[in-house]
Amino acid sequence: MDRSERFHHIDRLLRQRGPVTVLGLCEALEVSRATIVRDIQYLRDRFGAPITWNRERQTYAYESAELFTLPGLWLSAAELESLLTINALLDRLQPELIGKHLQPLRQRLQRLVQDRLPNGADLTRRLRLINSATARVEPPLFPEFAQATLERRRLWILHKNRERDETIAREISPQRLVRYRDNWYCDAWCHLRNGLRSFALDAVEAASVLDRKAAEISDDKLDAKLGAGYGIFGGRNKHTAHLRFTARAARWVSRERWHPTQSGQFLADGRYDLKVPYTDNRELVMDLMRHGSDVEVLGPPELRQTVIARLEAARQQYAKS
Repeated sequence: MDRSERFHHIDRLLRQRGPVTVLGLCEALEVSRATIVRDIQYLRDRFGAPITWNRERQTYAYESAELFTLPGLWLSAAELESLLTINALLDRLQPELIGKHLQPLRQRLQRLVQDRLPNGADLTRRLRLINSATARVEPPLFPEFAQATLERRRLWILHKNRERDETIAREISPQRLVRYRDNWYCDAWCHLRNGLRSFALDAVEAASVLDRKAAEISDDKLDAKLGAGYGIFGGRNKHTAHLRFTARAARWVSRERWHPTQSGQFLADGRYDLKVPYTDNRELVMDLMRHGSDVEVLGPPELRQTVIARLEAARQQYAKS
């Protein structure tokens, strides 16, 4: 139980039971006397809680509980996002599958929210979770990928390379399934190319589980190859993108996390320099394009030229009309 949750329980106990002994608070919250004393003092000093101490009876009580409301939202942003995500996922389940078995879970979540939020706030009405504008169609071959991955079996797939517009039959050893930006990917050992690859499931046109044991790749090797790049793309040849954002864009970009090992700094004129590692520039270029003229690629030269070519192609497209 974290500190903010203890505050909530102390407030509730004092309102429901009236005067409460220190021992009673310690037993209810499963903490030491010193912790209770510190929490009570914090509630008094920071929130102005009118909590009195009866030395003779060794009890705490509210002097005027009706005039005091403990402020705050007793859930963090991460906790709220998790609750909203779980609720959204439960909404998508078909009743005839496992939805009815998870109904008790939904009821427990609702009780949890009513207990933690002020006045039993209506979570689904007052808070929203908006997915990306382009909704992905769920991959029809997901069951085959899930079966092969969990049962540690190989998978035959017919994979379409959308960049080259060609379809290739492959035999792969699935290692793990990854949900990223509203799409499913499979990190796998490709026996055709004799190397690790990440396959978007919506680019697979056919799949069949084989009666052959999948090759095992260590997590360290998977992360080194597929987890070190930018976004979903991995690789061993690492580069560092040097990006410069306008002062206007810096207000947002400086608070964004593009990569776990990024580094950024403000310039004297308010512009913002950001350095981001990457191995494959495709996803990085897509993210840069949405910033338009608010970002300049200073390096590497290859990345700069790629962005220039994309912008020039867009200009020519508009020039045609």
